[in-house]
Amino acid sequence: RAIKLNVTGKDLNKIVAASGTMFGMIRGAIENSQVRPVPSIELTYPEVRVIPDRDRLKANGMSTYDLGTALDVLMDGRVVGDYKQEGKKKIDLVLKADDQEIPTPQALFQATLATPSGNLVPVSSLASLQETTGMALIRHLERERTVTLQVTPPKSMPLQTAMEIIDGKIIPQVRQMGLLEGLQVDMSGAADKLVETREVLQWDFLLAILIAYLLMASLFGNFIYPLIIMLTVPLAGAGGFIGLRLLNIFIAPQPMDVLTMLGFVILIGVVVNNAILIVHQALNNFHDNGMDYREAVLESTRSRLRPIYMSATTSICGMLPLVLIPGAGTELYRGLGSVILGGLAVSTVFTVFVIPAILIFVIRMEKRKDAPQEDN
Repeated sequence: RAIKLNVTGKDLNKIVAASGTMFGMIRGAIENSQVRPVPSIELTYPEVRVIPDRDRLKANGMSTYDLGTALDVLMDGRVVGDYKQEGKKKIDLVLKADDQEIPTPQALFQATLATPSGNLVPVSSLASLQETTGMALIRHLERERTVTLQVTPPKSMPLQTAMEIIDGKIIPQVRQMGLLEGLQVDMSGAADKLVETREVLQWDFLLAILIAYLLMASLFGNFIYPLIIMLTVPLAGAGGFIGLRLLNIFIAPQPMDVLTMLGFVILIGVVVNNAILIVHQALNNFHDNGMDYREAVLESTRSRLRPIYMSATTSICGMLPLVLIPGAGTELYRGLGSVILGGLAVSTVFTVFVIPAILIFVIRMEKRKDAPQEDN
């Protein structure tokens, strides 16, 4: 549940300055949050830098890459090949100097290297040695130096809220200070997955609405009545947010996670059933029973009211344990249950008022079917 804030660039001093500023601002803006920089943003660790002299290297027929390779051999070693016996694992061949020969940075600086021309020259004639301080570890992300701030918001704060605070307030303020020039800031980890999942579910939500509409249009043979039925979806969405809000107030904090967002997709296929019953029965009353427009709609609502409320009540009572009964793992499906409960309850109550009121005006465009003539 951590947000990884990556600050990448080429200048390590700028990266540390921007990361340190955001470190303090995040702790102040998000109370009770845990912020951990990876690696540490303290530039107090002693280090030695070997700065190559390009002119001297070129005069000896070498490049900075050749010097770096030679220094690797003198220090940690360099993989120069591999050896593999039949039926056994491959073994890396590492060329490495004796640790006792290079005990200190000064000994490395006085070590002797062989040039491509066969001459032996000390490292001091090809580079200079600079003693300074720096970071204990330099991380790279896509070949760029990176400092990652791992932000863990408190359990009472949804992950989305913490992301909005960082992306909408903290990063713009640091950018206005001029600390992000030449640097890139992006979020990864759980935050990146949440954004990706939310985008996917948004398209899934729209696709579910489209499929439901086209399916009802093919069944009714009309494009107007499915639109009336789909009006229950906004009512269900509002009820889902109300249910989630009540859950956060009275029971336990619930973030907008993947399963909770999935509940809104499920609602599309659930809440349209009641409206389908009313519209379908109203059309049957008008065509088959010869009723007037208003009478057909009112009789449809009256006859379907009891089945609608009975089915909704059983569904709500069956899902109440998902929300109310505590236990291990309840935080996984509690949000899903609250969204479906709230959406189903609100949609059921308002469907019997909204759908008939609109249907009375739309059904007037319906033409009565001609009665079949009997043969003499």
